[in-house]
Amino acid sequence: MFPEYRDLISKLKTTNHHFQRLFDQHNELDERIQRMEEGIEPGTHEQIETLKKEKLRLKDQLYDILRKAAAAA
Repeated sequence: MFPEYRDLISKLKTTNHHFQRLFDQHNELDERIQRMEEGIEPGTHEQIETLKKEKLRLKDQLYDILRKAAAAA
């Protein structure tokens, strides 16, 4: 996710607790969605779609933080 911001992501994960929490939530959702799609964890199509929307919302928030941090640098 966001390879152009790899260094900034590493920095923010250690200096910005809000960013770290959002990043962790995004990754947890990604793993849960993958398990559901593979049939490892039970989940309906609707549940998966809801989780994907939440994951996208988190990604948008992360991107916003990254853009602001990059502009401030």
